[in-house]
This record gives sequence, structure tokens and C-alpha cells, in this order.
Amino acid sequence: MNVTVKDIELLKAIHPQQVATYLQAKGWQQKQQIPDQAIIWLKDKESHGQLNLVLPLNPDVPDFPVSMNLLLETLAKAEERSQLDILNDLIIKLSNRIIQGVVMQINLPNPDKLSGEITLIGVIFDKFCKIKAELFEHDYIKAIKAYQERLPVSCIGDLIKEGNVFILKNPRQFTIDEAWKN
Repeated sequence: MNVTVKDIELLKAIHPQQVATYLQAKGWQQKQQIPDQAIIWLKDKESHGQLNLVLPLNPDVPDFPVSMNLLLETLAKAEERSQLDILNDLIIKLSNRIIQGVVMQINLPNPDKLSGEITLIGVIFDKFCKIKAELFEHDYIKAIKAYQERLPVSCIGDLIKEGNVFILKNPRQFTIDEAWKN
């Protein structure tokens, strides 16, 4: 199934430097740079001939999401991967995201205050991912209850990707979905 990414906020969250690093690692060559606007990349591919990409550099330009969408489409064809898989490699931070998942691990509480780290399993880009978060006071207690009773939870926060794990910074509005309780 081919999924086309059209979420403007998600496309705006792609950092040009992260894309440039990704392209270099995948064997793309920088052909031309238009200062503060774009970099043109190329790659020879037997099955597709020579491919060109335009990497926009200024996220504040109104057509930045459109340009990133075209870049994702070209990469998906060149790599024969889904746009979501490529997006998962490119995104390193997502702000103010609603996270839904299940608490899979509760670390020991901090000795000096009622808080601790938890690990959620949640869906990001149509894949199950580990999400670590530091919770405090009532939210930490709710997480323990959700873990013990295997209830789904949701919250809002800023996701930062570190390796294959997402870290949820600034978690808020942590709630348990009691509708699933027997």
C-alpha cells in the first residue's frame, strides 16, 4: 500500500539538515546550492536513470511542505519504500503530538520525589514504537494504574527521536482510557 503524506504540520517538521545527512548516507550527490533557498541533489539509479531532488532550506517559505512532499515522493520511488518509512528516518522532533499507547514498563520511582520513567508502546507513522517519558506525581500514579490494569493511555507532548526510541518531553494531559476496563 502506497501512502502519500499530506499532513502540512508533519511536513513542516522535517529539518533540511536531517534530510541532507540522510541523502549523503544514501549516496546522493549535491549538484547545486541556491543559498538560503534550496539544494539540488542527484543520484544515478539503473532502474530510474538519473534522479533529481530539490531540498528546500527555509521552512518559513509557504511552499516548504509542498516541496518536502515532492521530495518524499521521489525518495519513495527511488528507494522502493513507503513515504512513512522514509519519514520515520527523517523526523527527529514532533511538537505537541497526541500520543496513545499502552504502558509497557515502569521504572523504579526517583527516591527524592514521586516521579519516574515509563515506557509506552504507541503508534507513530503507522508503526509501533517505544516512547519513554518522565512522569511526575499524579501522572506517574496514573501510569502505574494503567500498567497494572493494562489500560490504554493518552497524553500530549513533544517527541524527540533518539535512535529507535522516542522520548516524550513535556508530557501533559496524561489520561487513562477507562472505557476498556472490564
